[in-house]
Amino acid sequence: MKINSKIILLLLLLIPFTETFAQDFDGFALYNKQNVNTAYLIDENGDIAHTWSCNVACNYTVLLKENGNIVRGGKYSSNQLTGAAIGGLVQEIDPSGNVVWEFVYSNSEHCSHHDITIVGDNVLLTAWEVKSASEISAAGYSTTSDKWPTHFVEVAQNGTVGEIVWEWHIWDHLIQDVNPSTPNYGDIADNPQLIDINIIQSSGPGGPGGGGGDWFHVNGVDYNADLDQIAFSSRFASEIYIIDHSTTTAEAASHAGGNSGMGGDILYRWGNPSNYNTTGTQVIPSAVHDVRWIEDDGRPNGGFLQVFNNAGGGGSQSTIDAIETPIDPTNGNTYSKTPGQAYEPASYSWRYECAYSASGQSASNRMYNGNIFVNASGGQGGDGIMYETDPTGTNIIWQYNGDGPAKAFRYECNYPGIIELLNDPCDVAQLNELADENIQVYPNPSSGLFQISGVEGKVTISVFDAFGTLIQEIQETSFDLCHCAEGLYFISIIKENGSIISKRIVLNK
Repeated sequence: MKINSKIILLLLLLIPFTETFAQDFDGFALYNKQNVNTAYLIDENGDIAHTWSCNVACNYTVLLKENGNIVRGGKYSSNQLTGAAIGGLVQEIDPSGNVVWEFVYSNSEHCSHHDITIVGDNVLLTAWEVKSASEISAAGYSTTSDKWPTHFVEVAQNGTVGEIVWEWHIWDHLIQDVNPSTPNYGDIADNPQLIDINIIQSSGPGGPGGGGGDWFHVNGVDYNADLDQIAFSSRFASEIYIIDHSTTTAEAASHAGGNSGMGGDILYRWGNPSNYNTTGTQVIPSAVHDVRWIEDDGRPNGGFLQVFNNAGGGGSQSTIDAIETPIDPTNGNTYSKTPGQAYEPASYSWRYECAYSASGQSASNRMYNGNIFVNASGGQGGDGIMYETDPTGTNIIWQYNGDGPAKAFRYECNYPGIIELLNDPCDVAQLNELADENIQVYPNPSSGLFQISGVEGKVTISVFDAFGTLIQEIQETSFDLCHCAEGLYFISIIKENGSIISKRIVLNK
């Protein structure tokens, strides 16, 4: 019996299974406003699903771990430095609000600020370190005041406190072409793996800045476990960067070692080629925030690097830009570059023009079903709205107008931390059982030809693209997508008894 394809698609939209194509808001959003003690997890209706009442105010970011605990940057009460998104400590907090462990990183010489990211079970902190005016001047920069270049420290739990297990310093990877008598003198265009100490003057092109000596204003950091690499964004440089995390701390301070063989040097940079004296389009015209890799698990643009480009559309129009980086997996996951030319791509590989914009802070993500999540912060005149669109970016399917936090993050129903924290609110275990794991689609990914095993009796197979368009409908256990474009597809397998099994497949030519 031939089943109407429109009915099939309607059923797919109604079934709350993570492998089913859907444009609805599947999960929760987590945020903690700056300078506020309470973290919130809200559901699709904007209702509070869980709160954490913490003993210190948040400075910028809160993240949900797979064990149901949160990790958050906090404002240390005895900070000696001051600046934008000042932190000074990091905490892991259980669902009842108890501090599992915390680590203070604050004194007169250094202090954590802005973003954090999770590295395995550890936490990576963004921080300043103080360099005196004489040190900065000796390195080829003319100044009469201290500057605070960026560094990262990776902190591991040690009982109820933390300990540093790895670090990287931008100070070890600078170059200048002003003073030939200094060790870091060289041709900037010939050394894009190093950062010109003189690209940031005053508050920088991405201003406004914070207080004190906040120099590069690094405001976003992310970790890619598959590559063992770290990405970070600099507001003042209007640029994003990738470094190697597979190094030891000693190698990270050098120009050799690690999977890349480049030590702690810059593996890749994008957004503002003039920073390394190279001709090319400045795609990030001003501020940039929240650099992150899109998870490479079958979702659209998986493996791309994505940013919140605050003025990417011109004026005050914010955009979400994603780029397909020129990674070379045969050469230690380094990045290809033609000598004398800017790093590719010359422009964004994919762009979404935001319905709500912000000049600072903010965050975004690409969800598994293709939806686009945006948090346009309320600071510095931003719209202060978080929302989610369908995969086309034309229809807002969820919106939350409250609070306008600096950063907010989306966690889908099948995320282990959501299941652990809320006792499987979406009944993922039952839905997975209903999916009939005996039915498999192979090979997946495929270059075009797919087979289905584990089915008995007559079945109807419907294939949809990522936007819900019916591609084909057959009564066979094999199908051919060679004529289709690469990307994510969804299939429904309708059995004789009327039950529907949903699977996701990837076409990769």
